[in-house]
Amino acid sequence: MVAFRMKDGTGKIELRYTYEDTDRHGNVRIYVRRPGMKKVRLRKTPGTPEFLEEYRDALAGRLELPSDKRPVRVPAGKGTLRWLCEQYYRSAEYKRLEPRTQHVRRLILDSICKRDGDKPYALMEPRHLRRRRDEKSDTPEAANGIVKALRQVFTFALENDLAQRNPAKDVPYLKSGSEGFHSWNIEEVRQFEERHSVGSKARLALALLLYTGQRRSDVVALGRQHIRDGWFTFTQVKNRNRKPVTLSIPVRPELKAIIDATPSGNLTYLVTAFGKPFTANGFGNWFRERCDEAGLPHCSAHGLRKAAAARLAELGASESEIMAVTGHTTSKEIVRYTRGARQKVLAANAMARFGENKD
Repeated sequence: MVAFRMKDGTGKIELRYTYEDTDRHGNVRIYVRRPGMKKVRLRKTPGTPEFLEEYRDALAGRLELPSDKRPVRVPAGKGTLRWLCEQYYRSAEYKRLEPRTQHVRRLILDSICKRDGDKPYALMEPRHLRRRRDEKSDTPEAANGIVKALRQVFTFALENDLAQRNPAKDVPYLKSGSEGFHSWNIEEVRQFEERHSVGSKARLALALLLYTGQRRSDVVALGRQHIRDGWFTFTQVKNRNRKPVTLSIPVRPELKAIIDATPSGNLTYLVTAFGKPFTANGFGNWFRERCDEAGLPHCSAHGLRKAAAARLAELGASESEIMAVTGHTTSKEIVRYTRGARQKVLAANAMARFGENKD
């Protein structure tokens, strides 16, 4: 497995079954070899979208080795599911996705096409998609990823007169049976604060996550340039190329005090040991280590986003008010984040009625 740095500056990505080989002239060549398949050389510039596309084609067996050993793409038959997916990959809808989202979605679709790619997509029925979904029922998120990816492909097909219907729309998501990331409670926040004092990078990270309610991808990008007149103003990273969400959030006095007391980078508050801005994944791994140091191995950065929403719910904030902080565009996730907190508030209000109208 080789790690490649993305040319668009989004960080590094590790690609399975890749390896490097140096020829007699000192040139580094990159190959893909899956078990039971011949090795294929990748010739596109590493870290580019073209390189990732060539890599996926090699994994899916769509590159052949003719007599001159140069890889050639095997075209998909028109009307097949693979052909439809290839049209989707060329679409503006797909290209506007974040690079990481593109990569994950294409891995899912290529995996589907490995089994069903040569079948006519016009004949696909909801029962066929349910069968593929249910094969992954032990991992509901992976199962739902299949449904979501195919919904997007067929939505594209409908909008471009390539299909008459979207069979994936009639396939519901599986319930995961899990609340996802653990939401921190006040005792866990205090335990972290006892281990990481004000002035430390870990304490600053905690405060940024807790008092902004943002994702780690947004927190690692925050810097002094985002504060004006006591407000954070920024555009969230998620969906910034499709449906950008720009937020203005007041800077809490507790957060400002910690920012003022902590050494930080020039353009971002949080930087690595080398003085560089964190990637979202790199920060997540680093913060988990800080949680481990505090004796909180079950806690994570995303859990603080949930905790911030839950705390606002406990304080009586409405769903719309919480969404104005977190940037959610629908209440679905907010309801899931705050269900326990809402129950506690409602129970308290209900039990207080015992003391009413004693006369």
